[in-house]
Amino acid sequence: MAALCDLVSAGLIEKDTNNDVLWTWSYPMVTEAQRALFTRKCCLSQSSEHIVDFLYSQLGRQWYYIYTHKVEDRDNLPKVTAFSVILLSKDFNPEKYEALCQILCQRYCKTGSPTSILEVYLAVVTKGKCNSEENGKFSTQDYQIKHAYANSNLAGVIEMFGVETILIYTALLLKKRIAVYFPPHSIKDLLQFTRSLPAFIWHRQNWNIVHPYVELIEEEIDQLKTNTHYVAGFTDATIESRSDLYDVFVNGTAGQISVAPHAKDALAMGKLHKDIAMFMVKLIEDTDINQQQVIKDVATKTKELLNNLKSLAGEDGTIALESLKERKMPPATENFLFNLAACEGLVQM
Repeated sequence: MAALCDLVSAGLIEKDTNNDVLWTWSYPMVTEAQRALFTRKCCLSQSSEHIVDFLYSQLGRQWYYIYTHKVEDRDNLPKVTAFSVILLSKDFNPEKYEALCQILCQRYCKTGSPTSILEVYLAVVTKGKCNSEENGKFSTQDYQIKHAYANSNLAGVIEMFGVETILIYTALLLKKRIAVYFPPHSIKDLLQFTRSLPAFIWHRQNWNIVHPYVELIEEEIDQLKTNTHYVAGFTDATIESRSDLYDVFVNGTAGQISVAPHAKDALAMGKLHKDIAMFMVKLIEDTDINQQQVIKDVATKTKELLNNLKSLAGEDGTIALESLKERKMPPATENFLFNLAACEGLVQM
């Protein structure tokens, strides 16, 4: 039954023929703060060439999905030039909510009435599906969470950064803060890139660390700061100067990764890192390899690393810094393994 209850609310924003952007409908409730956020994010106040048809992010432990449609002559909306459908949900599943948004969109274009959006929304909330020959079929069961997780472009990330990918991988393993920058016209690339990164640490199955599209606005930054670690996407280039918000900065346009001064010791690289980096680069040299295989092979490598780490544990299953020191490892390796053990719950706190 839980799968039927992930939706929290729905909303509708319209841009009329006078170029006014208005919040016109919501169900069951959307707060004033959420309205302001969605109105800002939906692109309707921008020129039409900057409209992004589908975007998503999270705020306050909830995911929001925004689908924007430019009204055509055949649509039953004579006073509207464009509109955005907003869905607020508890779960990360962009493909599921994009498909549902498209159906809601089609219904609204035909009827011109928010009531038709409500009918579909309620059907999905109560039955987990809607079935209409006119507007298409939708069932939550067709969109498994593991497919949303697997829709990651790890091969593209490794190809872009080569051996430097190890900085992203290590930052994720050690639960650091990663800020990713793409310019405003590349929001789709930003969304795809940020959602891909948790697949490097597949064993944790945690996509709630991703905040795909954050603006440098007090409300959003305050929310981001409530998380101890994250992957956050930005389209404002000034994020690079905000090292208080990240340990690792990824410039997706320039193909560069930099480590904030305060994180250099924690992210010092040793032979172990170099071996994993070379493994990843070799992986994508196989032109026949697909994304799922890349995820699987990186996960296998991570499992090896964690198994080796667990083998260093004492009888109580925990790892003490003294026992690592006895092995006379290079400082960078010792530091990394102890911090990783802490992140994996293998250190007695």
